[in-house]
Amino acid sequence: MSRRVEIPTEQLSRRRVIAATAAIPLVLATSRLPAQTRTAAAEGSPFDAHMVRRMAAELAQKSYSPPDRTLPKSLQGLDYDQYRTIRFRTDRSLWRGENLPFEAQFFHRGFLFEDPITIHEVAQGRAREIPYSPDLFDFGVVEPPPPNAALGFAGFRLHAPLNRADYYDEVCVFLGASYFRAVARGETYGLSARGLALNTGDPGGEEFPAFRAFWLEKPHPQTDSIVVHALLDSKSAAAAYRFTIRPGGTTVFDVEMTLYPRVDITQPGIGTLTSMFFFGPNDRVGVDDFRPAVHDSDGLAIRNGRGEEIWRPLQNPTDLQISIFQDTNPRGFGLLQRNRDFRRYEDLESRFETRPSLWIEPIGNWGEGAVHLIEIPTPEEIHDNIVAFWRPKDTLRAKGEYAYTYRQHWGSDKPGAPPLAVFSATRIGSAPDDGRRFVLDVVGDKLASLDPATVSSSVWSEKGELRNVVTRPNPVTGGYRVSFELVPQDATASEMRVQLLQGQEPLSEVWVYRWTR
Repeated sequence: MSRRVEIPTEQLSRRRVIAATAAIPLVLATSRLPAQTRTAAAEGSPFDAHMVRRMAAELAQKSYSPPDRTLPKSLQGLDYDQYRTIRFRTDRSLWRGENLPFEAQFFHRGFLFEDPITIHEVAQGRAREIPYSPDLFDFGVVEPPPPNAALGFAGFRLHAPLNRADYYDEVCVFLGASYFRAVARGETYGLSARGLALNTGDPGGEEFPAFRAFWLEKPHPQTDSIVVHALLDSKSAAAAYRFTIRPGGTTVFDVEMTLYPRVDITQPGIGTLTSMFFFGPNDRVGVDDFRPAVHDSDGLAIRNGRGEEIWRPLQNPTDLQISIFQDTNPRGFGLLQRNRDFRRYEDLESRFETRPSLWIEPIGNWGEGAVHLIEIPTPEEIHDNIVAFWRPKDTLRAKGEYAYTYRQHWGSDKPGAPPLAVFSATRIGSAPDDGRRFVLDVVGDKLASLDPATVSSSVWSEKGELRNVVTRPNPVTGGYRVSFELVPQDATASEMRVQLLQGQEPLSEVWVYRWTR
């Protein structure tokens, strides 16, 4: 089961961090990294664009070795309240006072984040390991470790003047396994990305690869981007990453990933997204809550290799559900937070309407495979219960090399969409004969000034009987509303599909859904 790994920023939310589990995967200790890393001392060692890839290839030829997670006694077994008092001293931020467009701050090991990682600064072609020191942190109620302790860090975050020129906002954070998150201008943290997923949804259990070392390239004063290199390790594979990060109205990560399997991998997840869906207007079974909806994402969007736009509203199912969208050379997929109106959530603390969407844009052809959507039952909003990723059709063979390049768009919507109307709301309620009534709202400029007599909807259900299909203008939204009833009869589940049409011409994206009894 995939669980939420929350980021302890300056304003930690207790309900979120408690959600992480003790099953955070291991990363390798500094002493077990390849020789290139160990020799990156204060004076630095040569660094080039291919070094981390060479390290990953070398690492994959060896057996996996877990790290030494030993911590001083005062840092062992910390609870949430104790850990949150350990704060990085902001005046010690990397590049503070150098008039550069980025600064970096670091996380201390402890609580759920006990695995050590090494972090390096890259400047003028040389990599210098950033030494850990207790002096970098204010320990609050926790007894500090000895002054000479060499503990490494748990992760880092990048700051930049995102929302205003005179303040460095937190832009992204890398912390826990291969998880990382980012925001665009005016947004707050929501869903996460992962460097790699393995065996997600498999009854035998999921494997969690982990970043174990990072290299932060010192930015030039006039640049709007920063480059971060990362080394990932796991029982089944090692991998190298190069992230080019550009904050803004949409924050963009260009991701270059090279994967080196130790064993044959049949269940990889590339471009993995992890989010939370607790309930919404389409799924309020057993919910007694003042809020209309609680989720970080409300749907999976896909732009397949044929150029078809697909929208799949998310659910919090009774049982684990896995949906597979087969494709060749996908053009994009992502988990979106489509509803941006506070009134859809009414939560002054969580502000779900400000959570980012994340769109994955493959660069180049990814061949045959499928977008997988995994929906995991959850009784609480503290769990990340939604996972989406691309899985190639062919097995990733041991001792091979596999490269994937893609662009992540962290923002309010997916980029580059054609002028099709979108499904803005999915509502479900009871209907006669043990049926379910579906009410779908469709909005978009393409619907303006259409003659309603020329607009129809294509409604299809794999099982059961469809009744009372109605398509009509919605004068409140300026769009259209499609409603219908599904009478399942003996069916326990049914796949459905809806699209708004003018004659044979598509007016909207394709709405797909899985009804379960």
